[in-house]
Amino acid sequence: MFDADFQPDSDFLLRTIPFLVHNPEIALVQARWKFVNSDECLLTRFQEMSLDYHFKYEQEAGSSVYSFFGFNGTAGVWRISAIDDAGGWKDRTTVEDMDLAVRAMLQGWKFLYVGDIKVKSELPSTFKAYRFQQHRWSCGPANLFKKMMVEILENKRVSLWSKIHLWYDFFFVGKVAAHTVTFIYYCFAIPVSVLFPEIQIPLWGVVYVPTVITLLKALGTPSSFHLVILWVLFENVMSLHRIKAAVSGLLDAGGRVNEWVVTEKLGDTSKAKPGTNGSDTAVKVIDVKLTEPLVPKLVKRRARFWERYHCSELFVGTCIILCGFYDLLFANKGYYIFLFLQGTAFLVVGFGYVGTLPPCTA
Repeated sequence: MFDADFQPDSDFLLRTIPFLVHNPEIALVQARWKFVNSDECLLTRFQEMSLDYHFKYEQEAGSSVYSFFGFNGTAGVWRISAIDDAGGWKDRTTVEDMDLAVRAMLQGWKFLYVGDIKVKSELPSTFKAYRFQQHRWSCGPANLFKKMMVEILENKRVSLWSKIHLWYDFFFVGKVAAHTVTFIYYCFAIPVSVLFPEIQIPLWGVVYVPTVITLLKALGTPSSFHLVILWVLFENVMSLHRIKAAVSGLLDAGGRVNEWVVTEKLGDTSKAKPGTNGSDTAVKVIDVKLTEPLVPKLVKRRARFWERYHCSELFVGTCIILCGFYDLLFANKGYYIFLFLQGTAFLVVGFGYVGTLPPCTA
């Protein structure tokens, strides 16, 4: 299974199918993603760091101990009998790939992650596309957790340890608590603590433990290790968006719970340019008239203020910076350096200075 922007090598099936042939208990062989446009902008570099950690540690750990790990929705090979045994594809959430994987796991099937097999893909390089993607990736799992939490606990085909891992580690901690703790701690508790002298956060809780966790996560992408501070600030900003999406999924509230927006990819990395490979041979381009869509593109209207700027990020960023000034002038707790950096990160994202600009349409 591949999304449209994925480019598998010609020997992909030759390298993955044998795992299914020789291991009848395996339902899924998941390959790793490799990104062809990770150097396009800071937004794609941050995504590469997050996804490299996900594949190198989360997926690898789940596979090595024969535990559950979620299907990534693409770059994987499924056993048809496992799909049928799990009840087939269902569209009750926006993460039907994860839904299928959970139901297959509850039927006793095992999954295998093969990190040596890499499939080229493209990362969204505009912030608008990235926000839609993150909403789906945060809201969908939370909504699926709500629909399956009782079914997981009542299942009798898997061990108690597997149910605890799936219910607590994978869903509750990984899909709900992680976003909640990140935002409440870094973007609410620390800023608010400077306003109340009786609240004292120990130094290990502010500096040492978060630093160790961050450095360990950043080891997944050594080439971007120098961007670790910017990456953490950006992830804290995105936690605001993710926690809103996760809460809406848990409560099954709002009109965007089952909203499916295809992640926009610019496709610039697939367009060869003359002379880029050391030769002057230009790639022959197919006549544009042959590739015109049947439905004409809509004329792009002028964006309104609340569409060009992200008011929630601007509000939070302003509050955090004000707390930083209060700490600098009155509280003297020494948090103002972090608060200024974090507040600035919120403002940068709020004003839309993240990612590449989408191409203009006529």
